[in-house]
Amino acid sequence: MTTPDTADSTPDLPPGTPGGGAGIPAAGTGSRGVLAGLDPHLKRLALVVVLGSIMSILDTTIVNVAIPTFARDFKAPLSTVQWVSTGYLLALAMTIPLTGWAVERFGAKRMWIASLVLFLVGSALSGAAWSIQSLIVFRILQGIGGGMIMPIGQSIMATAAGPQRMGRVMSLLGVPMLLGPVLGPVIGGLIVDSVSWRWIFYVNIPIGIVAIALAVRFLPGHEKTDRAYRLDILGLVLLSPGLGLIVYGLSRAGHGSATSVFVPALLGAVLIATFVLHALRTKVTPLIDVVLFKDRQFSAAALTTFSFGAALFGGMFLLPIYYQVVRGQTALTAGLLMAPQGIGAALVMPLAGRFTDRYGAGRVVPVGLVVAALGTVVYTQLGAHTSFAFLAVSLFVRGIGFGFVMMPAISAAYQTLSPPQVPRASTAINIVQRIGGSIGTALVAVVLEHQISVQVHGLAGGLSAADAAPPAVVAKVAQPLATAFGNTFWWVLAMTVVALVPALLLSRVPAGRVPGATPVPVD
Repeated sequence: MTTPDTADSTPDLPPGTPGGGAGIPAAGTGSRGVLAGLDPHLKRLALVVVLGSIMSILDTTIVNVAIPTFARDFKAPLSTVQWVSTGYLLALAMTIPLTGWAVERFGAKRMWIASLVLFLVGSALSGAAWSIQSLIVFRILQGIGGGMIMPIGQSIMATAAGPQRMGRVMSLLGVPMLLGPVLGPVIGGLIVDSVSWRWIFYVNIPIGIVAIALAVRFLPGHEKTDRAYRLDILGLVLLSPGLGLIVYGLSRAGHGSATSVFVPALLGAVLIATFVLHALRTKVTPLIDVVLFKDRQFSAAALTTFSFGAALFGGMFLLPIYYQVVRGQTALTAGLLMAPQGIGAALVMPLAGRFTDRYGAGRVVPVGLVVAALGTVVYTQLGAHTSFAFLAVSLFVRGIGFGFVMMPAISAAYQTLSPPQVPRASTAINIVQRIGGSIGTALVAVVLEHQISVQVHGLAGGLSAADAAPPAVVAKVAQPLATAFGNTFWWVLAMTVVALVPALLLSRVPAGRVPGATPVPVD
């Protein structure tokens, strides 16, 4: 999905729609081209929004390289530590549908500043965490603030830019999305090695203070608000705990009793089923418009995005742990070794958007998933001495594959919808992707912990014990540990392959040729 530099033809679409807030720079759109023709006021707004957005996006990946450190310092099992990532992703997902209500009720400027403040409070508390439980709670708080930052920023910029300059402005907002997967692990590794894991969170504070000061100074105020705009409170009460209980049940698999696994998962499923019934009947705008899933194209795109999110975040969770625990690398080196995936995705995203506009998502996304699967196969054969260069090339290939999946799949979700449905579809598809990431992370954490217990005999304590063991001990169990990671990557590969099934159902007709489709600007 592209947001090209079209001065006259870009439609006035809501944030998150094709050409209206996708956040991916257009093919051939350099920084000079993006900024050309934008007045100083818009440039200042873009600076404010990008500064705030990049913190939220970086924090989805920056903590992954610190997972072994959390397990060691807090003496916690991986199934618990993974909630540092999973809790943040779930909070991001559940906050997205609240954003529209909050902006209507209180105004974009107030909510932008409030979300930054909440994010900074969560960051400060996370840095001061005294136990793994407190860190998880504070990460959820941080995610609540972070989840509102990007959509509010898109709304602010879309309103200020208007249809004439939408493509250029949204391309600017795509910068954090492209840089996050590349810089997050590297910055996180540098901080963990040089200072302390606590500064992964503290570093947000000075940046956030500057972002708040700039927001107070430059964001437009005196907005019209609608105090009668109602929030779907019952939907929130049903959906958020329902998802949390399902993920919690998954995280208990392998080391908890059957009751501790199935009871919360079943209760979560009941709550979600109740939410679906509520969403179909309520007169208030539901958190997720489940009627959208009656559209075959949207359902196929949502299922593809869900499985893709699980594979993407699951793999990103595993790799830094492998590099640090099995290969003995520093957190910084692990972060650098993660960069090829982000680079590969960033390089092909503009090209993927152009191909999707020309050939249809149904032809682009399956090819991307096959390429991603080929890049992932290598990791199912991990050993204690697998070449770093070979792994980096494989990860780059995986990134290229995912680059041809991410935005084309999301773009396909809008293709057969009417314009009034698009904003609700944007909310739903973003939630689905983050829920997929949460479930994928929880699942691979449980599988890895089980595999370590099966492969490595005589090493009590699992991952945290392996990470804290003397080098001589780790050397003796390095190959069994690597086998545990390789076996876990079969699950990541399976998630990638599963995404192929709904991807094959996506339309192979270019968006512009679908009767009544939401218009997607082309180069």
